[in-house]
Amino acid sequence: MSNTNSAESTPAPTRWQAYKHIMDNGLWKNNQALVALLGLCPLLAVTNNVVNGLSLGLATLAVLLISNGLISLIRNHVSSDIRIPVFVAIIATAVTMIDLLMNAYLHTLHGILGIFIPLIVTNCAILGRAEAYASKNTLDKALVDGFFMGLGFLFVLVLLGALREMIGNGTLFEHAHLLFGDIAQNWTIHFSDNYQGVLLAVLPPGAFIGLGLLIALKNVYDAKKTRNHNNALGIPIAITTPSTPNSNQTVSNSP
Repeated sequence: MSNTNSAESTPAPTRWQAYKHIMDNGLWKNNQALVALLGLCPLLAVTNNVVNGLSLGLATLAVLLISNGLISLIRNHVSSDIRIPVFVAIIATAVTMIDLLMNAYLHTLHGILGIFIPLIVTNCAILGRAEAYASKNTLDKALVDGFFMGLGFLFVLVLLGALREMIGNGTLFEHAHLLFGDIAQNWTIHFSDNYQGVLLAVLPPGAFIGLGLLIALKNVYDAKKTRNHNNALGIPIAITTPSTPNSNQTVSNSP
């Protein structure tokens, strides 16, 4: 009876509280690249500079918004037996639209990204959000979820691309004109005229190392935040010490 009363006394979260929860999940707590570890193939393949990472991140964000919105709208009209093929068809349609638009207006950049734009169809993060969230929630929440999940993925793409470009080439925003046009011809930042670069950073192993460091930094930050929160609440932290042999215990040296 007490459990029922406590459940009834708990106020339901407001719409903005629900949106904030979705935002926290997408950007940090359930970041698809750093926590769920989904969509790592394009993330590791194209993040040798900022522009490539930003371009693929924007394309993925657009696909998430379109697919989440459409799937939320039809969620009550699709049988559970065929929902996965329907979701894949919707995602493939969105990817085809983005692919054709990039080929038309960003042709050089489209050629650089190559096969990784069509491969967005197979991104587990997109199908996962369609199945786990968009197919079970209203349009507004599905759009907010798609936006912040895509934004969290884009953030990791750009950050990893920036780290690899700075360490590997000593530059930042190189070839920005491919995405932003002639206005970005002079956006490239050179940190040193004599920098030789670190080849490992722009090669595939550099992507794995860089992503591993980002995941480690996030885990360290989360652990420190949890520890500080527990200390503020006065929650004791268990400290384990290695066991020592009993001083009264006799050790036999006989064979």
